[in-house]
Amino acid sequence: MNVYTTDKIRNVVLLGHGGAGKTSLVEAMAYLAGLTNRMGSTEAGNTISDYDKEEKKRGISIKTSLIPIPWGENKINILDTPGYPDFIAETEEAVAVADAAIIVISGKAGVEVGTKRAWEMCEKRKLPRMIFVTDMDDDKASFREIVQELQETYGKHIAPFHLPIRENEQFVGYVNVIQQKAKRWNSEGKVDKFDVPDYSKDNLAICRDALVEAVAETSEEYMERFFNGEEFSEDEIRAALRVGVCDCSVVPVLMGSNTLARGMYTLMVDIVKYLPSPDRCKIAGIHTDSNEVFEADYHFEKPKSAYIFKTIADPYIGKYSLIKVNSGVLKGDDTLFNYHRDADEKLGKLYVLCGNKAEEVKELHAGDIGALAKLDSSQTTDTLSTRKNPVTFIRTVISKPYVYKRYRAVNKGDEDKISQALSKMLMEDLSLRQVNDGENGQTLLYGISAQHLEIVQSVLSEKYKVDIELMKPRIAFKETITKKVDTEFKYKKQSGGHGQYGHVKIIMEPSGDTETPYVFEQSVVGGAVPKNYFPAVEKGIIEAVKGGPLAGYPVTGVKVNLYDGSYHTVDSSELAFKVATEQAFKKGFMDAGPVLLEPIASLKVLVPDACTGDVMGDLNKRRARVLGMNPQGDMQEVLAEIPYMELYEYDTRLYSMSRGSGIFSYEFVRYEQAPDDIKQKVMKDAESDV
Repeated sequence: MNVYTTDKIRNVVLLGHGGAGKTSLVEAMAYLAGLTNRMGSTEAGNTISDYDKEEKKRGISIKTSLIPIPWGENKINILDTPGYPDFIAETEEAVAVADAAIIVISGKAGVEVGTKRAWEMCEKRKLPRMIFVTDMDDDKASFREIVQELQETYGKHIAPFHLPIRENEQFVGYVNVIQQKAKRWNSEGKVDKFDVPDYSKDNLAICRDALVEAVAETSEEYMERFFNGEEFSEDEIRAALRVGVCDCSVVPVLMGSNTLARGMYTLMVDIVKYLPSPDRCKIAGIHTDSNEVFEADYHFEKPKSAYIFKTIADPYIGKYSLIKVNSGVLKGDDTLFNYHRDADEKLGKLYVLCGNKAEEVKELHAGDIGALAKLDSSQTTDTLSTRKNPVTFIRTVISKPYVYKRYRAVNKGDEDKISQALSKMLMEDLSLRQVNDGENGQTLLYGISAQHLEIVQSVLSEKYKVDIELMKPRIAFKETITKKVDTEFKYKKQSGGHGQYGHVKIIMEPSGDTETPYVFEQSVVGGAVPKNYFPAVEKGIIEAVKGGPLAGYPVTGVKVNLYDGSYHTVDSSELAFKVATEQAFKKGFMDAGPVLLEPIASLKVLVPDACTGDVMGDLNKRRARVLGMNPQGDMQEVLAEIPYMELYEYDTRLYSMSRGSGIFSYEFVRYEQAPDDIKQKVMKDAESDV
């Protein structure tokens, strides 16, 4: 791979709904650019982007792939992202380092949930963008309807550049709206110019008006000329479009057929022509020594700095840290400083990745995207810079996972292998979390969705040769009491020689503080229980509250007062008093009106207006208390409190109710007494687990 200077680079992220055609678009672009000698397909499992075994098996993108496409004197770094929200972290990492985006829309499916989500991500980061409509060779595709829907949704930003031409139900050419000329593909794959067909003239007039109006919006002078009915020259239109696309006031709409590799030539020409190179973009970090702003701005003369936006830790292709050079020019013999880890990193060789293939390069200029192999300490979202100029860039915010399941090794003895494999997967996927819930005797795996966790399970089996079983998690219930009781227990055991003797009398009552497991007091008089056995009594309480008599869940909010008992001068021991206390506790607990406490979450659900009724009805079935709603544009935010046990598989249900457009988040608020039917069910489940 050649070395490219900053002005010759375009960093473009492909966004859109799952199945819209992002990966096949990359194939067509790579083929047209001469990067490959034939086009692969997701069906055949031979695309450059979807090289992972799991992606081939499922026919979907799971990870972001980097495909650098040489085009003339330029290089277009394409970041092909997954379209399904299950893998949102991959998309968030890619968007963080892109300078522009192409939102891909299927001409058959039209504007979908993923389209709107992609637009919102671009808006959030103020990313210049284009829209590319695929599947124009399909009879069911309607470019006109898609443009109309985009204009209705996003207004005058939308500027169609082309119109499809069909003859005898075949996609044969296009009309260039800027030039107002028609072009037809010939047998050599090039285009022949011809007159605009009569049946396209009405649509051309509509698209031309939309384009000119979008151009007029770019300046007051143009707006005044537009209202005066003046025509703009082609050069004026193109100049205004360059400015408008970069400042996000104009969003070009292009179209083509991925399978026929038609429309990609104009797409790549327009990427280079209209989308910004890194030297026209801004990026700033913070000097860690002085806390002053470091305006890197992809300038090659400034001190070297780079941001690690993604990690690949694959047992087959090794570990690579994908970076974007934010300033300076990186070379293989450089040593850079990682402020976050307080460590120096010797870079070694520099690489450019193309799918799963790594190609060595001599240097990487500011604004370019490349890879470093086997960095010792650095991780995703870390910054590399020089020790003389230590800086840090804002870390990418990754979506928090809310779906979790309990897991365990299928084969005994695999625990260490599973732990090592998961640590590599956690390094790659920042939306995956592992939590050791010691209180409830389970290890939890958190992900974005149930499918996300299933894929993790499959990857562990396929790549790392270890199997885990995913199960419904144990909810973190707690047990407490509602009454005051007086109870005792005498532990007496004779086994030849010294025996065991411990006798305690205790009063148990609610402490009023359910955040603290227990409160221990003693009011023994007359030495009925010697002071040196008080610690043993407390140890007995500590053991007893770990798993309550009701269903084995941790006990909380209990006050224990040791007020009497007896001892034996020879047979009494710390162990005897500990055991006596445990037994007294269990006996008294069951007499003190034991109840089950369940964790309650504060839930936020964001859904389209049309889905609110279904969501509210479903929440009521889940024992939730709806607290209110907040309008968010054409969406509604539903606020509720809901028991944790009712959140199980909620992601799947919400996806179904909202057709993929709903999102939810929650956080713990408090414990509440569980209804009697829930208590009985949990107790029954606990008995069956024994």
